[in-house]
Amino acid sequence: MIRGASLRGFARLVEELGGDPVAFTERFAISPDALTSEEGLVPITAHDLMLDAVSVDLRCADFGLRLACGQDLSVLGRLALAIQASSTVAEALECASRFMFVHSPALSVGVEPDPRGRREVVALTYRKDLRESPYSPQAMELGLALFHRVAVALTGGLAGLRSVELPHQPLSPVSRYAEYFGVGVSFGCPAAALRVERRLLDQEFRGADAAIRRLAVDYLTGHHTDPERLVSTHVRRALAASIGATPAVLGQIARLLSMHPRTLQRRLAAESTSFEAIVDDVRRDIALRHITTTDLPLGQIAAMAGFAEQSGLSHAVRRWEGTSPSRLRRRTRGTF
Repeated sequence: MIRGASLRGFARLVEELGGDPVAFTERFAISPDALTSEEGLVPITAHDLMLDAVSVDLRCADFGLRLACGQDLSVLGRLALAIQASSTVAEALECASRFMFVHSPALSVGVEPDPRGRREVVALTYRKDLRESPYSPQAMELGLALFHRVAVALTGGLAGLRSVELPHQPLSPVSRYAEYFGVGVSFGCPAAALRVERRLLDQEFRGADAAIRRLAVDYLTGHHTDPERLVSTHVRRALAASIGATPAVLGQIARLLSMHPRTLQRRLAAESTSFEAIVDDVRRDIALRHITTTDLPLGQIAAMAGFAEQSGLSHAVRRWEGTSPSRLRRRTRGTF
């Protein structure tokens, strides 16, 4: 999932381009409320597919960059307060890295060694966990462009930015990227990143306030649980790695996690879920992801999602989405 705040400005921009924002949300089974309620959650795969579709359908190759221009740090909600009140760039990045799961568990930011090997440079990376959702060029450009806007606002200009890196090939003329970021942009790179001089990490913020930062961090800690600490997260990953190849059996997953099956059931119940619910959720993610993003035969997708027959997939998709797999595929591609 991803917070609806990621779609701030979406409706206005789509309308400016001559499109119907509600029609796009309906096409990807996203509640229209997501366009006005920033605290709601949206499935990140549907969110990203919608951005890519808008770019193609409305012939706007730089849609992600344009959408970022209407956003700022506040799209991160309470996390924004903790970041703004940090004392240095390094502290702000540590906070963002620690709590990015509040915005979306599939996204992460970090500080990594320079991919080009320069000791005086570090890479401020922006990544999406592809185990959770397919890669989306427009969503990646939106995220990295917003990351850049936030860094510029916090540092008063982002002095020390050396270059920008993107994993995909250019969607727009290269000059458009240079215009937006103000530096050279490389494509086909291992990760999306802003390459900056290491000294930037020590830059102090004028608005630093230790008390506000502590209150914001305490709130985030008290109201949000890091998915990495949840047993359900590890069950989900184990199932995602094995479903379709081996039966989804509670005892087998319990052994992988070094737990007794009853203990695993109790732990999941304490997290307000169950093994059966997670199996259904994993099957749903795998099935819908491949139906909407690939041309694989439905029979093959059924097997990948752990269904014995294609009919099982069809029944499940009707339960999840209220339509057939083939119609869902056509709907997301705008061919209906």
